[in-house]
Amino acid sequence: METQKKNTGLWWIGFFVSTALLLTAIFLHWEYLTMIIPFALTSFVKAMDII
Repeated sequence: METQKKNTGLWWIGFFVSTALLLTAIFLHWEYLTMIIPFALTSFVKAMDII
């Protein structure tokens, strides 16, 4: 059985951007911090090709 390699580069970019935004929100005490967490976690899981 052959496994196909998926292109996950776009998901990695999304993960790094959302992580940078999350860290910025933490340091600036931004009140919408919890709205960024799902994007960071979802893009990480998709980049790792877990789901």
